Amino acid sequence: MAMGDTSCDVLVAGGGNAALCAAITARRAGASVIVVEGASKFYRGGNTRHTRNLRCAHDEGNEILTGPYSEEEFWDDLMRVTGGQTDEDLARFTIAESKELWDWMTGAGVHFQQPLGGTLNLGRTNAFFLGGGRAMLNALYAEAERLGVDIRYDSPVTELEIDNGFFSSATVAGPGGGGYRIRARSLVTAAGGFEANIEWLKEYWGDKADNFLIRGTANNRGSILRLLLDNGVEPVGDPTQCHAVAIDARSPKFDGGIVTRLDCVVFGIVMNNACERFYDEGEDVWPKRYAIWGRLVADQPDQIAYIVFDHKAMGLFMPSVYPAIEAPSLPELADKLDLDPEAFERTVTDYNAAVREGTFNSQELDDCHTEGLSPPKSHWARRIDTAPFYAYPVRPGITFTYLGTRVNREAKILMQGGRPSANIYAAGEIMAGNVLGKGYLAGIGMTIGAVFGRVAGKEAARNARN
Repeated sequence: MAMGDTSCDVLVAGGGNAALCAAITARRAGASVIVVEGASKFYRGGNTRHTRNLRCAHDEGNEILTGPYSEEEFWDDLMRVTGGQTDEDLARFTIAESKELWDWMTGAGVHFQQPLGGTLNLGRTNAFFLGGGRAMLNALYAEAERLGVDIRYDSPVTELEIDNGFFSSATVAGPGGGGYRIRARSLVTAAGGFEANIEWLKEYWGDKADNFLIRGTANNRGSILRLLLDNGVEPVGDPTQCHAVAIDARSPKFDGGIVTRLDCVVFGIVMNNACERFYDEGEDVWPKRYAIWGRLVADQPDQIAYIVFDHKAMGLFMPSVYPAIEAPSLPELADKLDLDPEAFERTVTDYNAAVREGTFNSQELDDCHTEGLSPPKSHWARRIDTAPFYAYPVRPGITFTYLGTRVNREAKILMQGGRPSANIYAAGEIMAGNVLGKGYLAGIGMTIGAVFGRVAGKEAARNARN
């Protein structure tokens, strides 16, 4: 082989949760493993850096999880957010396997903390990482390095040699320029989606995509996904579906992360730049609805909207890294937002008149609702009448895309026609569309990545031995 060329049992493309779970599992099974991460060491880990928690089924609570969360309840929650648009076999498999994640993560050095408060309501269902996603990621990298996994940064894959579903080698661009080839007996693709590739997004969204903000890494441009699809891999998922939340419109174009998300929708109303409400802000508890708001805002004029609330809501939610826009009156608030003051005040007045206040409870579905208003507000409806008044401008914040690669229970990629690849596996966001046809359930992205990362690592190592 030429200078720089090398070989291994298992090559892992990607550097986040799914990739590390695969690398650690394969190495523990005795395989030699190389991880190629396109980002630098500082920016390693893709969207995992911005995560906070992991959803997992469990039969009883512990020192962190406040109670049991059965597989069937997990399944019911997934059905509510996807509307049944999921591969039931793979979804139920993911849920069943999630029961092992607590022990596996703690065994890899990951620590958990008490759940965060506010509108999340996740203390029973989700385990929060102590120190957040970056600390969790650091623990996995430390474990991989301890096991002898060869990790290479600034090393994007530029070419895959695949013949009739059989992977032979990958061409990698090294940090010093030029390229070299890595031959491997098995390939695990865990390199995320294409949400940072605005031109690709525009193929499905049109010019709307110019106003999208990308919550996660600028490195997720879908290069591995494109190489796979060009080599006959069977796609899965609607290319317009994605994990998209409403984030502060003042956020950077890329990599704003979790601190730009706004969790106050349920405590106010949301209007577009014509001062019109367009969806039920209190439809369900926030972890089951927050990931629809990015798409909702994307369909509004100029892809902009405004969350409006009053002093009563302050302190009930985790604020954005940016301060709320504040004013002593509604017309003055509208003026600060460059909205029509009359239309703005009329929308708030109509909403206030429709409110039927009951017993307000920020932690569960309460009986505070509207009557005779379209769209309605089903829960947490309180009049916006207590100064000062506040607003956050929001835009669609794309976390990851659902168009990906079809897989089976062994995490093996399927080729066109449904035939499994001989030695190519996928884990994480690049295959999440198998489980997430639409919608999102808080923490399930990490679940899918960890479950299929472990499966891909195990199966890739087994294939390499054979």
